[in-house]
Amino acid sequence: MWFAPLYPIRPVNQRKEASYNREIPRHIRVYEVVRQHISGGVYSPGDLLPSENELCQLHKVTRPTVRKALDRLANEGFIVRHQGKGSIVKGVPKGVGILAIQGTTSAVGKEKLLTRIITGPEIRSWTEAFSFPLSKVEQESGCLYLERLRIVDNKPVFFDVTMIPNINMPRFTSRNLENKSLFDVLRKNYRLEVKGGEQRILAITADERLMHFFGVPAGHPVVQLNRRIETNRPGFFLYSQVFCNTDEFVLSGNF
Repeated sequence: MWFAPLYPIRPVNQRKEASYNREIPRHIRVYEVVRQHISGGVYSPGDLLPSENELCQLHKVTRPTVRKALDRLANEGFIVRHQGKGSIVKGVPKGVGILAIQGTTSAVGKEKLLTRIITGPEIRSWTEAFSFPLSKVEQESGCLYLERLRIVDNKPVFFDVTMIPNINMPRFTSRNLENKSLFDVLRKNYRLEVKGGEQRILAITADERLMHFFGVPAGHPVVQLNRRIETNRPGFFLYSQVFCNTDEFVLSGNF
């Protein structure tokens, strides 16, 4: 004889999603929702966000949790917090902030930035990363290799090569990264958050490949950045080499 269960049985994918949501800190969930609403135009620059009490009721969290989420949004330039007034939306951070920790997509804005995937993501072997030394574990694990051309206002401005240690990064090679922020993908799907880093800036001239991507003549000056980016996963770094065509742009930001 079959008896109906005393509780509803959810499909496996829903159970996995619920388990994943429980693992995400509550302030991160609040942060992601508000950030997406700002990026998606639900809130415009100058708008006042719901009060801390309203956000607490909406997301069923405590005030310290909401404050932690708002503090992060303020630190990244999405909002300005005024004592006695609340949180005022600044919008998606503007400017060509390739030097800034928040990444190019957040700095430029999705509405202005197009990302064309040139190569990858694919698994490759490596022995070094843009002059930064690798640990034995990194070398043994290989890297996830990706080349992208970033276009701002229909002008090719950045060509970047990114290498990520192939350590606990399931199904990364199957992800579609066209017109997406790599930092967002890493944060949302792998719980990897950028914390800081080291970068080395060089002045070079365009080789044949950069001449082709940027549409510039031989000898054209290009800024090259070699970067090792620290994450919240101890000992786990992102490595990138970024070439910048700065004819019409000034690079800015804090790193």
